[in-house]
Amino acid sequence: MERQKTNYRQKPQHTPVITDPSGKLQPQAVELEEAVLGALMLEKDAYTIVSDLLTPESFYEPRYQKIYEAINQLGFNQRPIDMLTVTEQLRQNGTLEEVGGAVFITELTARVQSAAHIEYHARIIAQKSLARRLITFTSHVQTKAFDEANDIDDLLQEAEGALFEISQTQLKRDVTQIDPVIGEAIRQIQLAANNKSGLSGLATGFNDLDKVTSGWQRSDLIIIAARPAMGKTAFVLSMAKNMAVDLNTPVAIFSLEMSNVQLVNRLISNVCEIEGEKIKSGRLSDMEWDQLNTRIKNLYQAPLYIDDTPSLSISELRTKARRLVRERDVKMILIDYLQLMNASGMKFGSREQEVSTISRNLKALAKELNIPIIALSQLNRSTETREDKRPVLSDLRESGAIEQDADIVCFIHRPEYYFRSGFDGNGKDVRGIAEFIIAKHRSGAVEDIDMRFIKNFARFDNLSSAFKVTETTVQSRMGTEDDTDTSDNVGFGASPSPFGASPSPFDTTPDIIGSDSDRPPF
Repeated sequence: MERQKTNYRQKPQHTPVITDPSGKLQPQAVELEEAVLGALMLEKDAYTIVSDLLTPESFYEPRYQKIYEAINQLGFNQRPIDMLTVTEQLRQNGTLEEVGGAVFITELTARVQSAAHIEYHARIIAQKSLARRLITFTSHVQTKAFDEANDIDDLLQEAEGALFEISQTQLKRDVTQIDPVIGEAIRQIQLAANNKSGLSGLATGFNDLDKVTSGWQRSDLIIIAARPAMGKTAFVLSMAKNMAVDLNTPVAIFSLEMSNVQLVNRLISNVCEIEGEKIKSGRLSDMEWDQLNTRIKNLYQAPLYIDDTPSLSISELRTKARRLVRERDVKMILIDYLQLMNASGMKFGSREQEVSTISRNLKALAKELNIPIIALSQLNRSTETREDKRPVLSDLRESGAIEQDADIVCFIHRPEYYFRSGFDGNGKDVRGIAEFIIAKHRSGAVEDIDMRFIKNFARFDNLSSAFKVTETTVQSRMGTEDDTDTSDNVGFGASPSPFGASPSPFDTTPDIIGSDSDRPPF
């Protein structure tokens, strides 16, 4: 016993590390560490209070790290935690003598009277530990920044990832008693009841979709997936136009695939109903120039924000999204597309693990900002090898975690792409039809929704309204010499115009063309 007491009275084995040229010590609270360890061995329920706040690395003293590690092992195995069981566990670990022996463990419990303030003390220890990690991080970055051999862009990516990992270790949100939560739920129900549309979330402008989802809900992660050329970008642009231009809902688009000019060109084609190829070439007729100048006014001052940063990291997205919500009151974020994102600065064994981390953090970001986040995703090639080309959840590319993390998983499927004749195997006319398949809906029904897809304008529209206008157009064309030649193309804008344009089937403006012979096919 005397030998053990002598060990305790020796100087601490750990020499404080000086990391600042001015001679400052790292943040520490050794006395509080002793108080917390003593309280853990004194009160049987104390461990449940601090287990989610502290890890062995949270302690500054190495021997205190070993003691808490032994306490962790006891807690994990649901064994009692007191000075005797901790001493025995340290002996089994082979670290009893390293921490000062049984006498030191006994004296730790003698230094506290109760565990009344253990949570407060544990939070201070956790904060000190986080401060030390930040000091180490900044010192590492500073050292690498002075080294001219390092690429600054790579260093920035690494720093972003490391800082994001540190930020994830911040203290968790406390549990909330149910009463205020009930109050918030009732408030949202009242808001939905007072809303003329009857929607509890954000309206998309697609009526059938809004009926199924009641609008995109706050804090939801929505995945919209499809094979290439199915119209993923066209759909989100059509939706963004509906929300930002028609409904004045602030929307942010993070485009990793296309530049902001390319994206806006497609948006102009959508709004002005001018073919994308003509927008790119600038070969517009006088009528199309007038149409462009008239309709593009709707895009000005629209609360639509575009970021085209390539290879966007999850930490960078998080920073920008916070700023957009705070400064621009953005209500929804669109990402095109998920597989082009990265988690720079973090180490992963595979791309699947990285994508899993990205999807998990997107869900966390949606909850933090309390807004819906929509991420586009690619599908693997398995759909191409099946007779039935309709996508299923297992077709999601690179990670099954996407399916697990998402609140809603949707697919875009255009049968016309596979049936070049325009008719499916049952003889159904699928020209210009896009199926929006809700395959997973955490808080609602799964359903298939038909929409109209106008390929020339890369535009999605409500199927019902499209048909209504098409019927009107057909009736107005009754008795003309072109009825027979153009009946199959009604509603698709595919017929050539003698004026170099393909007028929209949805344009109900009066004709400005003088005679039937000069009249476009629609």
